[in-house]
Amino acid sequence: MREYWLTVNLESDATFGRGEGVAGLVDTEIEHDPAGCPFVNGRTLKGWLVEAWLDIRHALPHSMDEEARRLFGQGSDHQAELHIGAATLPPNLRAALHADVQRGTLQPADLLTVLTTIRRQTAVDHERDTPQTGSLRSLRALRRDTLLIAPLHFERDPAPTDLQLLAACALGVRRGGLGRNRGRGKLLLRLHDQQPTATAAAYGDATFTHQHFAQFVQDVHKPHGIGATR
Repeated sequence: MREYWLTVNLESDATFGRGEGVAGLVDTEIEHDPAGCPFVNGRTLKGWLVEAWLDIRHALPHSMDEEARRLFGQGSDHQAELHIGAATLPPNLRAALHADVQRGTLQPADLLTVLTTIRRQTAVDHERDTPQTGSLRSLRALRRDTLLIAPLHFERDPAPTDLQLLAACALGVRRGGLGRNRGRGKLLLRLHDQQPTATAAAYGDATFTHQHFAQFVQDVHKPHGIGATR
């Protein structure tokens, strides 16, 4: 099994909701583990990448459907060779926070409060130019500049074109989560062949991503498409 990494840099506050709230606190809670560490589940990450692929697909002069099937699967007939794990806080940081919670020096609720903010929004009554009665909603949001990382497991070594398409999809993801149409959830996704150190520079290093994207751009313009030779 071959492993790569996908990093997520938040350029704005983002709500990766779990479809429920906390009575008396927030109407929409974010995904977090029992220690209070936020995360984005693998299914959500895959959804972002697939959405980016569908945007890319119709702009390609040549088909990359086979690469997409290997990456993302297609029904029961084509199982994905790529398995995407949850995007969590950097491993060393997450381990240290879990240890603090286990020792009792940090409470999960306090940890969640430090890492997040609560945003409130309301619908507007345009006739009266006032907030609509009963429309106030509160959402917890993960703070901007948070770094997340997700493991990518391939069942076998991916073809070069698979990595090229994956890099293109990662670059195509610009926003995610709830409220992305209201200015929240601005993201930067980067593909890595080795687990980066837990620094903003390492997580934002786009060298590997851009190398494969550059080859993607070059190959899609070849006379016979991806994989063609001169």
